[in-house]
Amino acid sequence: MNNYDYGVIGNGRTSALVSKSGSIDWCCFPDFDSPSVFAALLDKDKGGSCSFKVADTYHTSQRYFNKTNILVTCFDDGTSKFEIIDFMPRYKTDDDKYYTPPEIYRFIRVRQGRPRLAIYYDPRLNYAQGKTFHEINGEFIRSSSKSPALESVYLYSSFDLNKVVCHEEIELEGDNFLLISYHQKAIPIDIDRVYIEYQRTKVYWLNWVNRSRVFREYNQFIQRSLLVLKLLSYQKTGALVAAITTSLPEIIGKERNWDYRYCWLRDASMTIETLIKCGHFNAARRFMNFLTNVIRSKEEGFQIMYGIRYERNLDEKILDHLSGYENSIPVRIGNEAFKQVQHDVYGFLMDILYQYFHYFSGTLDEVEEMWSITKNIVRHVSIAWNQPDSGIWEFRGIKKHFVFSKILSWVAMDRAIKIANMLNKDATVNAWRELAETIYADIMKNGWNENKNSFVQSYDSDEIDASLLLMDYYGFIESNHPKYKGTVNAIRKELYHEGLVFRYRHQDDFGTPESAFVVCTFWFVRSLYAIGEKEEAKKVLDQLLSHANYLGLFSEDIDFNARRLLGNFPQAYSHVALIQAATLLSEQKHRLGFIRP
Repeated sequence: MNNYDYGVIGNGRTSALVSKSGSIDWCCFPDFDSPSVFAALLDKDKGGSCSFKVADTYHTSQRYFNKTNILVTCFDDGTSKFEIIDFMPRYKTDDDKYYTPPEIYRFIRVRQGRPRLAIYYDPRLNYAQGKTFHEINGEFIRSSSKSPALESVYLYSSFDLNKVVCHEEIELEGDNFLLISYHQKAIPIDIDRVYIEYQRTKVYWLNWVNRSRVFREYNQFIQRSLLVLKLLSYQKTGALVAAITTSLPEIIGKERNWDYRYCWLRDASMTIETLIKCGHFNAARRFMNFLTNVIRSKEEGFQIMYGIRYERNLDEKILDHLSGYENSIPVRIGNEAFKQVQHDVYGFLMDILYQYFHYFSGTLDEVEEMWSITKNIVRHVSIAWNQPDSGIWEFRGIKKHFVFSKILSWVAMDRAIKIANMLNKDATVNAWRELAETIYADIMKNGWNENKNSFVQSYDSDEIDASLLLMDYYGFIESNHPKYKGTVNAIRKELYHEGLVFRYRHQDDFGTPESAFVVCTFWFVRSLYAIGEKEEAKKVLDQLLSHANYLGLFSEDIDFNARRLLGNFPQAYSHVALIQAATLLSEQKHRLGFIRP
């Protein structure tokens, strides 16, 4: 069974997927959203990769160096054994800045015998849209492409570069390396330099994890999820990418394939709260800085998503020369969802602002700026809340009065009132409370379906929707309220299937959903816990965690029949929800703070 047999490495600048057999099948340089250098993930023949050929007698295994994002792939045939240690450098420099270059180290260590291998280094730049040329220049191989734009990468190695280019078999002795860099290096690269970069990066990750809170159960899953979230955080701006990939399908052979290398505001409020809860206040602050920079303008409207450098235009394009993951087309870059009208964005934004005032409140001028933005969002809510929109699931051809969008409009007003109370704006509180009460009454009247004994996806419908599991999380309704319990039970009856949860079951723009949504299943765990079914919550969580790949990583979707991971990978929202569900069902270990750096 193919269950995304990949580990992920990265450094907050970019990232890569390394297969269980040691092949780099996905990597974009220099940033997360840049064109790919290796894209065999999306086309085995055209995409390009960096791999090793060994005798069929070798068995491979893969693990992370404990508490790091350093990946170790072991090759063992019983007589000879060697390891590929893959990492992207990340550490603090003497001037308290972060060193995060767009480059991959492949540190090759012999553990036993005299292993033999051939190196297949085959970058295909610019999403393999044009021909890539290779040129040996003494100390490196320069690979370049002129179509559609001039790009180049450099390979440094302790091996004979001619043997690398010609795929000649090499007998390993001692320690060796490959360094794949977006830039030509300004200093000599040798095995000593590789060892220094390895140790500095290892120490950085160990120190970062050491600041995490520790839990008695599920700690390995929580820890790995935190490492994934840190890896997905763009160092330059603090943005959190939803995933590092594009166009991994929700359903094999279908067209639900999207580019997730952007930052969704939907993910933000939960992520910030989760990072703080787990002890990473500074990481949360950096993400908050990105978000407050995004929403500073009084004039521009608010989008559901942005580029990692605050870009607003994310125009979508199809790469029809690539065959797609397991022939699932189209392959898309960019994401047209940035144009969608989704009223839930106001609730997400206001929840972010509330957390700003609660945890991060800055100087007086900054507070006044955030207060202006708060008032601007309220103005948008007052105009838009009773209009149809595209909903949280980003329907491309459907606009309705989605209940979750209405709930998040109420959330926007609720958090705005809390902010106004913090600032002693009594008259404003009274005016805004009236609108909040109007929205609340409208939802209770039109969003509830007596026949279903549940809130439903949209007004005048009887469709059940998993997003409604979050009603209590955002404070719209208490978890012990009969209508919330009724909604959870309706979701259990109609969307919960063989241990996993659909988002919804009805037909949409692209047909009928066939895969489970990972984040919805974690939400279901949280909701079961909230209504008092703690044993059932633990049972569902344990079953769901069994579907992670062998490294504890989750994508966006799971195939009900094959139980394989689908959708973009690894997915931030899935790992945020994992942490939230797992920490509910585990007790935190308390440590003496003064012994931790």
